[in-house]
Amino acid sequence: MDSKTRRNFIKSSAALASISILPTSLWASSKNGRLRTAHIGIGGMGAADLNDISSHKSVDVVALCDVDSIALSSASKLHPKAKLYSDYRLMFKEISDSIDAVIISTPDHTHAPASMMAMEMNKSVYCQKPLTHHVSEARAMRKLAEEKNLVTQMGIQVHSFYDYKLATLLIQSGIIGKISSVRAWSPKNWGYDGPNPQGIDSVPENLDWNLWLGTASKRSYKDKVYHPANWRKLVDFGCGTLGDMGVHIFDTPYNALELDVPLTIKNNCRKPNEFGFPENNTVTYEFPGTRYTTESFKWIWNDGSGAPKIHKNLKLPNNEKLPLQGAMFIGEKGRLLLPHFMELPRLIVNGEYKELDLSSLEESGKITNKPIRNYAGESHLHYHQFVDACLGKDKCSAPFSYSARLTETILLGVIAGRFPGKKLHWDNNTARFKEEKANKFLDAPYRDF
Repeated sequence: MDSKTRRNFIKSSAALASISILPTSLWASSKNGRLRTAHIGIGGMGAADLNDISSHKSVDVVALCDVDSIALSSASKLHPKAKLYSDYRLMFKEISDSIDAVIISTPDHTHAPASMMAMEMNKSVYCQKPLTHHVSEARAMRKLAEEKNLVTQMGIQVHSFYDYKLATLLIQSGIIGKISSVRAWSPKNWGYDGPNPQGIDSVPENLDWNLWLGTASKRSYKDKVYHPANWRKLVDFGCGTLGDMGVHIFDTPYNALELDVPLTIKNNCRKPNEFGFPENNTVTYEFPGTRYTTESFKWIWNDGSGAPKIHKNLKLPNNEKLPLQGAMFIGEKGRLLLPHFMELPRLIVNGEYKELDLSSLEESGKITNKPIRNYAGESHLHYHQFVDACLGKDKCSAPFSYSARLTETILLGVIAGRFPGKKLHWDNNTARFKEEKANKFLDAPYRDF
């Protein structure tokens, strides 16, 4: 089929909308004070999202949608009253009036198409990270959510965890002065440096391959290359390690320092192969200064085997090993280490650990002196915040107005991987690179499927 632009896809999806535009505060709650949710993508992380959203006492799961019939069957056993779909477009067409909020947990390339269609119908949206696959989509989603005054949340669950909220408060309190740089890392490898797969395999009976591809370019199915887990490694579907773990680990420093999108980006990695992301990346961002940073501020990200690279600012007291994943704030008066995850931040001054004095934060009520110290106890918090916001009882802490900018920053680093070792210059006002060759990667045509 012929391709069509994202703009045309969004316009055609708007044609499905049949309800009037009302402010979310008046619209999202059903008459009995309950939230009716539809879930698009319910395998893997989608199953976890479904579990945590539905654990809220005021949620009714009314629809489940997945291109894999096995995942759909498994979820249906837990929510037997929910209607089942393989195509989210058909779901919206048939039961839009029965849906208040949509949870989107698909591979990255489907985040924006499904989210935009839902928002055009005035649905509140919880979308997994990274928010989008392309920069243009992030800007479009933010704009639409703000225009329609919708409740939105990106799925960065740790954003609502105690350790990350504490680190934000500590940095903003000036505990180590203004921050000159942040170093963040993950040894995960959501990249692929090997050859392109050859041959064609039969599509499993449980999978609708056309719907899995969705708006992405048509291609033949190859077993164990795309579905269910390896798509993160591949340029047309995921965003690599940076788009996966980078969003989580960037989030707290990005939030704490009140950063906007960067001025320059450089990625030292292997040459692009147009199929998989590099297995090792070192991305350097330069940002405009904020009230919490020095006038010039750098962010260095390291991923893949061997990450992070040795650096004096990462040296720990007593020659301790660094956490497997995490971030280090480098300030005028010391450093703050934030492991990822479920570990308290650690203050380092003059090469020694210093005890954190949290009394003023506890007395002010900004944090509790009895934090939950297990994942199961905190995992639902981000989801329930979204539900409560839809019901007018809370506000989301990672709405698209925030998470779209964070995602844009991440995606600019991904694009820089197309130009190894070259510094790219980003214009926030025009949403374009100074380097014209890089601008073609800000968007891509949507396939008509």
